[in-house]
Amino acid sequence: MSLNVYSEIEYPLLQSAYYAALEFLKQPDNCTIEVNFADKAEIREINASTRKIDRSTDVLSFPTINNISIPVSPEKYPDDIDFESGEVMLGEIVICLEIASEQAQEYGHSLDREICYLAVHGMLHLFGYDHEKDDDKRLMREAEEAILEKVRLSRN
Repeated sequence: MSLNVYSEIEYPLLQSAYYAALEFLKQPDNCTIEVNFADKAEIREINASTRKIDRSTDVLSFPTINNISIPVSPEKYPDDIDFESGEVMLGEIVICLEIASEQAQEYGHSLDREICYLAVHGMLHLFGYDHEKDDDKRLMREAEEAILEKVRLSRN
């Protein structure tokens, strides 16, 4: 497994959240996800260039596999294997630390919880979850909370 976090600041809880997500999804430990952090200007630029939405956002996910099927395995996705690790590259998550900090204050919880929530949200997108329809949104929210509960970052 590798969760490659690109940041000058360490977030050890992200590794825990990643493992909790794998456990929740009953997914073997054979995937790679990249996590990057951006400021508001950077994430706005990324959002505008990739989604044609000219505004900042809290998290963006860029899956490498469309119509993914869990469990993910190198045999299922031989074209998506990371050459360094031999694991399946699921994609990239970009989190805006400024917005995460604002949202943590707004919702009255820790920055750690907000960053992990956004990372888990992004991970679930990489695993094929979505929240466009009400039923899908409910399933995604339930998954997010179950995963965060495993790392002791639930809402309550």
